Amino acid sequence: MTEIQSLRAAYRQEKAAVMGGMAASVASTRGIHKVLRKLSSLTDGLLHTLWQRAEMPSGCALVAVGGYGRAQLFPFSDVDVLLLLPEGTQLDTDSALSRRIEGFIGSCWDAGLEIGSSVRTTPECLAESAADVTVQTSLLEARLICGNAVLFAHFQGQYQAQMDPKAFLVAKTLEMRQRHTKYDNTPYALEPNCKESPGGLRDLQLILWVAKAAGLGGSWKELAASGMATPFEVRQIERNEALLCLIRARLHQAAGRHEDRLVFDLQTTVAESFGYRSQAPDGSRLPMRASETLMRRYYWAAKAVSQLSQILLLNIEERLNPSTHEPRPINERFFEKAGLIEVASDDLYQKDPHAILETFLLYQTSVGLKNLSARTLRALYNARSVMNAAFRRDPVNRQTFMRILQQPSGITHAMRLMNQTSVLGRYLWVFRGIVGQMQHDLFHVYTVDQHILMVLRNMRRFFMAEHAHEYPFCSHLAAGWDKPWILYIAALFHDIGKGRGGDHSHIGAKEVRRFCRQHGVDAEDTQLIEFLVSEHLTMSRVAQKQDLSDPEVISAFAQRVRNERYLTALYLLTVADIRGTSPKVWNAWKGKLLEDLYRSTLRTLGGRAPDAAAEIEARKREALVQLALNALPFEAHKALWETLDVSYFMRHEAADIAWHTRHLSRHVGTSKPIVRARQSLAGEGLQVLVYAPDQPDLFARICGYFDRAGFSILDARVHTANNHYALDSFQVVASSQPGHYRELTHMVESDLVRAIEAGGPLPEPARKRVSRRVKSFPIAPRVSLQPDEKAQRWLLGISASDRAGLLYLVARILAQHHLSVQLAKVSTLGERVEDTFLLQGSELQNNARQIQIETELLQALSE
Repeated sequence: MTEIQSLRAAYRQEKAAVMGGMAASVASTRGIHKVLRKLSSLTDGLLHTLWQRAEMPSGCALVAVGGYGRAQLFPFSDVDVLLLLPEGTQLDTDSALSRRIEGFIGSCWDAGLEIGSSVRTTPECLAESAADVTVQTSLLEARLICGNAVLFAHFQGQYQAQMDPKAFLVAKTLEMRQRHTKYDNTPYALEPNCKESPGGLRDLQLILWVAKAAGLGGSWKELAASGMATPFEVRQIERNEALLCLIRARLHQAAGRHEDRLVFDLQTTVAESFGYRSQAPDGSRLPMRASETLMRRYYWAAKAVSQLSQILLLNIEERLNPSTHEPRPINERFFEKAGLIEVASDDLYQKDPHAILETFLLYQTSVGLKNLSARTLRALYNARSVMNAAFRRDPVNRQTFMRILQQPSGITHAMRLMNQTSVLGRYLWVFRGIVGQMQHDLFHVYTVDQHILMVLRNMRRFFMAEHAHEYPFCSHLAAGWDKPWILYIAALFHDIGKGRGGDHSHIGAKEVRRFCRQHGVDAEDTQLIEFLVSEHLTMSRVAQKQDLSDPEVISAFAQRVRNERYLTALYLLTVADIRGTSPKVWNAWKGKLLEDLYRSTLRTLGGRAPDAAAEIEARKREALVQLALNALPFEAHKALWETLDVSYFMRHEAADIAWHTRHLSRHVGTSKPIVRARQSLAGEGLQVLVYAPDQPDLFARICGYFDRAGFSILDARVHTANNHYALDSFQVVASSQPGHYRELTHMVESDLVRAIEAGGPLPEPARKRVSRRVKSFPIAPRVSLQPDEKAQRWLLGISASDRAGLLYLVARILAQHHLSVQLAKVSTLGERVEDTFLLQGSELQNNARQIQIETELLQALSE
């Protein structure tokens, strides 16, 4: 074994021993900093040996920078070093030195160090530092490992002389804002980066960087000594910093590489390293996963870090840039200082707890106030114990909270600020239970509290003219709504029962009824709010799973919503809710389904009993008007329409009937498949028409084509004419297809015809990778096969984790059993699908065959 191999083996063995000791401590955060220092010291020793072995000149210095410079080396972090050379050194002319440096860096890699190196003189360091704040930050934590101490001291003196604390603060603040924006300005992402996300270790490091640059101290205790932090805040910071460090270190250990994201794949492993285990249900709550326990603890730590780092950063900024604004009295309790709300005394909230909620009411109602000062934030942080049961029962506080909800503006900002400062969860104790609550339904991408605030934001935007272009119909309805606060309360409580076992809608309804009673909401408004919370999933479920062309579906839904006021409120909450789950869940087609259900129900509530015959005649008349405008010959529609029955006209709107007729009137009975495509009237994706002689596997063949071509099917309406021709229409979206709609339509019209004509056995479904999230949180597939109310057709319901080609997989099994698909409602909820099919076929009349079909579907969905 060579000398380098021996050094590598010894380093690995000693590193493993240090990491083994960290793993043995289970949940305790004590000693994590000692572990990180040991890893740094171990690396120092190896580098010192390699430096001597390379026979580096005595005039040079080896300097640790970045996280390694502050002796905080995580198991698989890069080892960042600076090779500091004497002034005037020219590597391009000193070939001997160049060879030694190359040999040293090469030996570091050979010895197992993931090294990041720079080679510079002091003037070069200063020039790079002045041009790049990242380099400037890295050098701020420089630490001599070995080599020329005089050279290093000279470098430090020159570096500190060049430092401009004010400019550095501005640069790091802008950098922080950019970083927070990258992570959606929330610590509550379901896969947070424990180093870079808001509330992560980088926020704490930033405080120490700007404090050190300003000469205010390089440690938390030094910051307390300089008046930037209180001893209580230092204890809180140190406790949460230790937890984040331990999580990051164990994350590296679990991944076996440099990994700072708490990805789903690793959350359970890291949680179990803390000793957490999945809990069985106790009858009152849902079973808690080990990963949920860990993530909740992480979120609470990140929230505390966000609050404390904001206080300290404002303090440092004020020390460096003393405000020239004279405090302006707002009232006897508060001042306005440079656009910030400042408490008149540090103990204001202890002496007058009513002032806590008044702070946020002032924030809403006072023009020009943009945030809270460091003094106010600190006072709120220290007043958490004041917000107890008596505080929540206080009639004055209840009145103030209702006034906040009833203000004409600033609702979203006030509620977010209340959540950030922990006031919302301490006033609404039931809300505190869902702060940091993860949602493992492959649907939501936010924690429950963040989702609720997102829904509240969406609801608020319906009432803001500047956002009318986002939700035109919702904004139109909101303009005629008299009490927006009713909808805000419903948004706050709609998911508040999650994580407690049982139906969260019913739990939420009970909680909001109690809230309304305590806050003096009258009986009529309470009844509406309770209805919205208990039924907030109903409209989405009906629109996406049931046949909206069926008058009985509309009639049953109308009976459930009771009147137009309830219908409008439920529609607004449903749109706000879906838009607040995930950027991937909402699409124009879902919006159209909800709007169609709203309009159909409104007509029924207005006294128009569903009349299928009258509706069909109205659609036919409107379609004929559109055909005349397109110059279709007189009575040219008859050949096609005579082959179509009532169900066709009930399931298609007049615009679709006219489009179908215009393209098919000359091709009735043709032997060649006809395929036409156009941009969807919903505004997103394509609408595709297929007309061809019927065959048992036609639906599966079409689904197979869309799967191979990279399209997702949002909706399918399958109709068999009385001349045994299939007239099918599909709503599809291209997942990654390039080009304009014209190119896509041409491609579909030509390629789909060839796919239908190809014949032969249906191809095997392609095996495609599922997402990491589906792998980490699989859901058990469910299949339901039941006759409809008239016992003529069967309803097939499927719930499963989404993956590419899923619909083709289902369609292929149905085709193998000669089942005819008459209607397909395809609903993708994040990474979960909820599909409903209306089927016909003789095999469904046989109980044994039904079980076989269900079994095959379950097996296919489980693979």
